[in-house]
Amino acid sequence: MSVAGTSTGPERPDARGAPASGCAAGGLDPDQLPDGLVVADERGRVVGFNAAAERITAVPAADALGQPLEKALPLEDLEGRRWWQLTDPYGGLSTRTRQPERNLLLPGGREVLVTARYVRAEPLGPVQRLVVCLRDTEARRRTERSHAELIATVAHELRSPLTSVKGFTATLLAKWERFTDDQKRLMLETVDADADRVTRLIAELLDISRIDSGRLEVRRQPVDIGAAVSRHIQAYVAAGQPAERFLLRIEQPLPDLWADPDKIDQVLSNLLENAVRHGAGTVTIDVTPTASPREGEDTGTSVTVSDEGPGIPEESMNRVFTRFWRGSKRGGTGLGLYIVKGIVEAHGGTITVGRARGGGAEFRFTLPVSAPAYLA
Repeated sequence: MSVAGTSTGPERPDARGAPASGCAAGGLDPDQLPDGLVVADERGRVVGFNAAAERITAVPAADALGQPLEKALPLEDLEGRRWWQLTDPYGGLSTRTRQPERNLLLPGGREVLVTARYVRAEPLGPVQRLVVCLRDTEARRRTERSHAELIATVAHELRSPLTSVKGFTATLLAKWERFTDDQKRLMLETVDADADRVTRLIAELLDISRIDSGRLEVRRQPVDIGAAVSRHIQAYVAAGQPAERFLLRIEQPLPDLWADPDKIDQVLSNLLENAVRHGAGTVTIDVTPTASPREGEDTGTSVTVSDEGPGIPEESMNRVFTRFWRGSKRGGTGLGLYIVKGIVEAHGGTITVGRARGGGAEFRFTLPVSAPAYLA
């Protein structure tokens, strides 16, 4: 952190030791902090200006050090009022200890989040140090945009099945006697399918909430991954897919895998559906023993799902596991692969995407065996 004057004396320790709310120095070099840290002395002149403050304000530390705070950091509120004149940190109430976080504007209209702490040698004494924390709003804006997009996507996806459910039930209730049994069955089957669609969407939203908050619970049990893949293939064949479209290869012996069977089924369902719906040709599933992705474990289990379709463009591969990615074809919420990645990582595993030998997409996830301690 750049500090005015020499490096001796109390200025540098004070600049580090009096962080504002949200700026946790913790004995680190202030230049290592992700947030901007600006420190002014008892006269209101800048004595500390870290690297993040330089980046956020676009003001070199050399230009800010020694300058009055209102000149080095000319903040305005959203109504155009000069912030330091408005708050008067050195001449205001002696009971004040901080300024809560709020949005302020730098010259040029760039928005930043600002908090401040008043450091006093004794209660009600004069301000000895004013410590200001600056945070870029871009990350918060990205989060807000993501949340807004999620709400819009959910509203759009819910509208269609709920409109169908409402329309068919209202029609049946009003004109029940006019329909044949076959017509009634068809409408009720449509309502049932749309209700399942709404249920799946709500389940996806709950999964996203748990993944984002780090609260996705994994209830580990012994899992026969080969049998789980076979069940999914059989379901597709029963639904009309030709059996020869699927090739399952299992390399033995596989290590005993402890995982959450329901969540592993969810991962397999998403990856196979992606291959069947968007891929072409043979869908190949390879289940092999491999090195564990978790440190301290020797073995793991790897599952690779590949197809012979057009694959995923190289420039899109780094976005495949983000929210709302749908590739070149529309349809679905675009949340499935985001949830898959969250589930795999909650198990301590890894997942990658690449190009298969046949030219299509290839998804590979690896799970540690995660055997309970009493079996080790």
